[in-house]
Amino acid sequence: MNQVTKEAGAHFKLDERLKADCEFVGNMGVCSLLLMNNASVPWFILVPVVEGATELTDLPMAQQQHVLQDINQVAAMVTQRYSPDKLNIGALGNVVSQLHIHVIGRFTHDPAWPNPVWGQLAANAYSEAQLVQQLTDIRAYLKF
Repeated sequence: MNQVTKEAGAHFKLDERLKADCEFVGNMGVCSLLLMNNASVPWFILVPVVEGATELTDLPMAQQQHVLQDINQVAAMVTQRYSPDKLNIGALGNVVSQLHIHVIGRFTHDPAWPNPVWGQLAANAYSEAQLVQQLTDIRAYLKF
């Protein structure tokens, strides 16, 4: 059982693709925060820990507001830590239907610019040392 499932209870299951592509950062208000394991851009994914949710509008308004607070907190962290030229925030769900929100720092010099990152970035996993440093720094910044 991964940390997301353990915190949310036995009924919540993180999508297998998200498990494979991401590293667990920590639990926020309503969401679990994941780091996409691609060092090309600072790419975070918020997953509301709500069984069966596929759309933000599936959540009661109070939970939607908590998700927005989580998004704002991650967006502020990305802006302050990485100083991107543009911040991309989106919930597509075309490949992974489980509700998840991407918060991505984009740079005019990143490998996919100005196109979307989905399907455009070559695999570029963090080294073990980079991953440990990223997770340590992000957790300290967000006070996990």
